[in-house]
Amino acid sequence: MVEKPLPKPSIAVWQPYFLGGGAEAVALWILEALVEKYDVTLFTLAAIDLDKMNRMYDTHLKPEQLKIRAVLPQQLTDLADRLIANSPVIRLALIYTSIQALKSESASYDLVFSAYNAVDLGCPGVQYLHWVNVVEQDPHKAGWWLRLLMKLTDFSRDRLTQNVSLANSRYTADRVYQTYGIHSEVVYPPVVSDIQEVPWEEKEDAFLCSGRVVVAKQTHRVINIVKKVRDRGFDVKLHITGGGGGAYRWGYQRKVEKLAAEYSDWVYLHQNLPYRDYLEIVAQCRYGIHYKSEPFGISVAEMVKAGMIPFVRSRGGQVEIIGEQNTDVLFNKEPDAVEKIIAVLESRERQTELLSSLENQKPLFSTERFMAEIDSITHQTLVNHRQGLTK
Repeated sequence: MVEKPLPKPSIAVWQPYFLGGGAEAVALWILEALVEKYDVTLFTLAAIDLDKMNRMYDTHLKPEQLKIRAVLPQQLTDLADRLIANSPVIRLALIYTSIQALKSESASYDLVFSAYNAVDLGCPGVQYLHWVNVVEQDPHKAGWWLRLLMKLTDFSRDRLTQNVSLANSRYTADRVYQTYGIHSEVVYPPVVSDIQEVPWEEKEDAFLCSGRVVVAKQTHRVINIVKKVRDRGFDVKLHITGGGGGAYRWGYQRKVEKLAAEYSDWVYLHQNLPYRDYLEIVAQCRYGIHYKSEPFGISVAEMVKAGMIPFVRSRGGQVEIIGEQNTDVLFNKEPDAVEKIIAVLESRERQTELLSSLENQKPLFSTERFMAEIDSITHQTLVNHRQGLTK
């Protein structure tokens, strides 16, 4: 008599929406890490196009590997995406709607996993934090709308502290402890490993600025910095990649488009590129620049992975990507950025030293390492749950 194989442990993964960005990339790679060993269900607001997601983030998820529980009917997907992108109040309401759908079924799974920050999952689970107070806030500090949503969904900040917590950087982990009083394990986000390796001599003497074209990213400041470098006699170009401007702030996107048109002889604005096309541009640029201080900064990690020399703010999780020892590429404000860029551009010796140092950072952000860490943490959490050792 042939014994039937034991059923796989069941895991529910929560990610409220997929509009593009680092959080969505992490969610998809969490799914990639789990689907082989576990019976995985993705709880989300609206149906997703797996083929499109795979193309964007180089995952290999198949419909037969993954159940998808969408809260909203498929015909409302496009409307929901627009509302989530343009109305913070509706976005929050929809997020809590999806949390309530998850909590109503969480007890029927062996493990529940939030890929989108700290969440009351209805039972102890695992949560991956990109930052703090994203879904919730202290009820004494939250606005009335958020307090109402938390009350209607019985959302407890105390319960979310019972989850196993993962953070995308030491910088975020410190803030997690300050905010919630809990410790979190650092699991750096993954960066696709098949970025084409182009020798330095063959790369374009150009900067890359990637990420959403939104106010928070301060894309216009990047243009100003590179312009001032050019004004000092360096014939460098700037490639700006990233969509999402329309989804987040139409007015700011138009401002950046106007600047790019004004300096069209050296600024190239690429919007909503397929991921493969984006990676080709990443591979060709010698330098990167990122103005925003980030909890992590996955686009900066992509720059390092591609053999670029990125210039970033001197405070934030992106410093861990670059390495705190590489002070030559860490800047405070625009004038500091200009001077540090020029100092590196003028010295081939310093470029070589930086490239060598940055080479040692690459293994920290491999997809293989990320999936191995997620697999190990998931396995140990399931073991602890079975043994009654939950937090």
